Amino acid sequence: MEEPRIGVYICWCGTNIAKMVDVEAVSAEVGKLPHVVLAKNYKYMCSDPGQELIVKDIHGHQLNRVVVAACSPRIHELTFRKAVEKAGINPYLFEMANIREQDSWVHTDRTEATSKAIDLVVAAIRRVQFHEPLQKRSVNVDPATLIIGGGISGMVAALEIANAGKKVYLIEKTGRLGGHVIKFDLTFPHLSSARQMIRPILQRVENHPNIDVFLNTEIRDVTGYIGNFKTTIRINETESTELRFGNIIAAVGLKPFDPSKIEEYGYGKFPDVITSMEFEEMLGTGQVLTKYGKEPRNIAIIHCVGSRNKKYHEYCSRTCCMVALKFVHQIRASLPSANIFEIYADMRAYGKGHEEFYALTTHKQIIFLMYDQQERLPVISQADRNDNCNMVIRMNEKLSGESIEVPVDMVILMVNMEAHENVKEVVHAIGVSLCGNQFFIEKHPKLDPVATTTGGVYIVGTCQGPKDIPDSVSQARAAAARILATIATGSVAVEVTTASTNEKLCCGCQTCVKVCPYSAISYNEEKRSSEVNEVLCKGCGTCGSACPAGAITSKHFTDRQILAEIEGIMSMSFKGV
Repeated sequence: MEEPRIGVYICWCGTNIAKMVDVEAVSAEVGKLPHVVLAKNYKYMCSDPGQELIVKDIHGHQLNRVVVAACSPRIHELTFRKAVEKAGINPYLFEMANIREQDSWVHTDRTEATSKAIDLVVAAIRRVQFHEPLQKRSVNVDPATLIIGGGISGMVAALEIANAGKKVYLIEKTGRLGGHVIKFDLTFPHLSSARQMIRPILQRVENHPNIDVFLNTEIRDVTGYIGNFKTTIRINETESTELRFGNIIAAVGLKPFDPSKIEEYGYGKFPDVITSMEFEEMLGTGQVLTKYGKEPRNIAIIHCVGSRNKKYHEYCSRTCCMVALKFVHQIRASLPSANIFEIYADMRAYGKGHEEFYALTTHKQIIFLMYDQQERLPVISQADRNDNCNMVIRMNEKLSGESIEVPVDMVILMVNMEAHENVKEVVHAIGVSLCGNQFFIEKHPKLDPVATTTGGVYIVGTCQGPKDIPDSVSQARAAAARILATIATGSVAVEVTTASTNEKLCCGCQTCVKVCPYSAISYNEEKRSSEVNEVLCKGCGTCGSACPAGAITSKHFTDRQILAEIEGIMSMSFKGV
């Protein structure tokens, strides 16, 4: 191995790092270490001038290793790898130290933060000396795409890809396309017809020559890797077919929360306590009537049913407030003299035109009543026979501080949106992960919100989290654009920091096969050894850490590299720096 010639660069990150870390002292200290040819600090290393500084130094000082101490590698490791590659160095002869999230942002003592920064940079310098050049690999891409879910986001993505002349397989588990949107009467904030909006989309999808629609169909298993996936679906009782495709879009959506879990609201007990989805269906008939066929005189709309509550779901369902305000306009148009009560925990009107819609709704002669979710929910009970109503809502009104009773003939529960029961089967089939709320996890919440850590698998719409129609459509088109770009290229780069097996050391226990989250390892009975499919492997290291025989090596994360990093992070501390 050639003698290491290392260039070290410490980023100020404006004041994010420099305010708590003495970056000049760090560069001066690490510049004394063996094999470090130069050590510099710069205000914004990720900027174009910062990257050019690295490129010029590589040429001018014949550097063959580079260390950058800056922010999270998740944000800029790829940026700096491209910079060193531009200068002619293999991108894997680079190492990054995180002195922002792991240092400056979590310390209050400048001296201690500076000392820790030195430790982190020394660790990176020790480690990079044992890095090995890795070569990029790519695979061909099948131009067909599988889309799971026939709601608004799934259909929009299908049309974007199909209109570009590429094949789409659209899978819908129910007997019709359209998802929840097809059940809506009007959309907010402009009160335009949902059916008129979605009908032409449905027609184009159903009649498109490049889209094959499979209704009443579920995906049980997907095999392969980015560019080359396949699955078998059942068409009817005797017949099944195999589909091959290069990319996958998950658009499985969410489902309404079951409010019968909340005893205070009496859903299922009182016939005129209905959900927001049931009220949407009622609006579709053109009449607002109680179960007894009468026009309600007092209507209450209760917000956050199952949302923002530790007993059920802590997250906000995001669209409920606007839908509730939309209902006010629809009720007022149908029943001009009805009393309408908006019983809310918090009014959230973010989004284009939403605050204006809220302001407009307040002039519709409605009564806003606020309750505290964490203190006590409103309680619905049967009204006395002498009362001129069907039910009574008893609640502590937060703004006035008084306990009040609200007479009602109909109650609309704005229910939370939550994951489908079979969501774990879907994520297992396509190889992605779920967060604690059972939403699909994106690759990066800010910089890559539609991709996943599994190459070739994208997520769009509400399966990633509650959102409205415009955001769902935007995600669908973003994912479609990503896929079309991949198809146009014809091939796609795959992970190179993968695992490999030493057949001589493998004991055949198959622990690695069981723990691999990407199904990238199989057992070869003939060789009596495990084998890694390096196209499927994502280099997570789970197999290497679990292997009892030490037969698996993770490229770019070898024992020698990790131990050198540990030795480096300890060495300066023992010197009292």
